[in-house]
Amino acid sequence: MLVRPANPSDTVSIHQLIQELADYERAPDAVINTPELLSQDLFVEGRCFAFVAEHGEAIIGFALYYFGYSTWKGRTLYLEDLYVREDFRQAGVGQQLFDHVVTVAKNEKVRRMDWQVLTWNEPALEFYRKNKAILDDEWINGRLFF
Repeated sequence: MLVRPANPSDTVSIHQLIQELADYERAPDAVINTPELLSQDLFVEGRCFAFVAEHGEAIIGFALYYFGYSTWKGRTLYLEDLYVREDFRQAGVGQQLFDHVVTVAKNEKVRRMDWQVLTWNEPALEFYRKNKAILDDEWINGRLFF
């Protein structure tokens, strides 16, 4: 298994994994992003970045992140999604993807790394607890859709 930065030829595979993640999170119809828009944002505009986990010729996981800003802390990194195909979970793939993103955060000298996890996703919660993450239930998410 190899973890590496995503490249344009990975876009369709990443998009398929995004749809798998939506299915897992019980929101199969929520994905409106397309491979074309994803490719534009990742590789042309530089709005976000991704690592992929590759097993043989197959992309089996990804971590997508972008940089933000906190008025209190300064530069931040937001881990939008980390997903590993079910057959490869418990094999250290997620940990390697997470570690790559943490390395980027440290190298970029961000002051904070953020992500969200669903309250019912106990395997993910346990993964983040194992990584000594602070799981904060004080803040409520706000969101607008356009």
